[in-house]
Amino acid sequence: MQQVLFSYIRSTHTKREEELLYYKKLFALTKIMEENQINTFFQPIMDLQTTETFAFEALNRPSSTNVFPSADAFFEFIGQTDRVFDFECFCRNLTLKRFKSRLPDNEDYTLFINIHPSVLLDKTYQSGETLKLVTSLGISPNQVVFELTERSAVTDFVEFERVLSNYRAQGFRIAIDDVGSGYNSLKTLVYLKPEFIKVDGSLVRFIDHHKEQQQLFKMLMMYVQELDTKIIAEGVERLEELEFLQEIGVHYAQGYALGRPNHEILQAKKPM
Repeated sequence: MQQVLFSYIRSTHTKREEELLYYKKLFALTKIMEENQINTFFQPIMDLQTTETFAFEALNRPSSTNVFPSADAFFEFIGQTDRVFDFECFCRNLTLKRFKSRLPDNEDYTLFINIHPSVLLDKTYQSGETLKLVTSLGISPNQVVFELTERSAVTDFVEFERVLSNYRAQGFRIAIDDVGSGYNSLKTLVYLKPEFIKVDGSLVRFIDHHKEQQQLFKMLMMYVQELDTKIIAEGVERLEELEFLQEIGVHYAQGYALGRPNHEILQAKKPM
């Protein structure tokens, strides 16, 4: 009987501690959003055929704290709450404002913004608020690309295609991120017809040495020739990788060899 009582008390105490930690994290999240305590970095994307900077991907990361010791822990917690939509809207608005404020004069770079697919399906998000914001900032909708991670499963492709058509009608463009890292790649590409395909870095790494990866890229190049779709190779870290991708005609590339994420909007480093 005492053992049962002890187990019950311990279980209750553990549950209470978990609840307190949850609300502590929720309070920290709310404060981060209220006080804009998020760091926004911009990583350049290079046009491989002209070696000019084409675009930037925006990356939002919190500072490390005791509550959220890493970005992974932070984003994992958000996924456990009902604040996903609010946080995505917060990041979208903050990113667009910071992009405009840090953009050098007379430049019209394209901006890639990471968005969870489920958020785009929310009718609140489809109300035209993004269009109003970019217009008020003097940014063309054509400069903004919604980057959807391929790891986040899309289940209703017909409905999602309809929603994307609404955004395209407003002038926005679509990119599919992490292509090649999941199991749904081909179906995603066929149904959603993205303007950009971002190929996962695992398929880029040491591509100059691996025939299988080379063949896959060549197949993708053949696939997009008949479409209004461009390929972006992610995770380019070596000059040899960059040279091979240029040689086979890949449109764009992103990675440490070209530039790391930075608070400022800095052009990609041109290959020597």
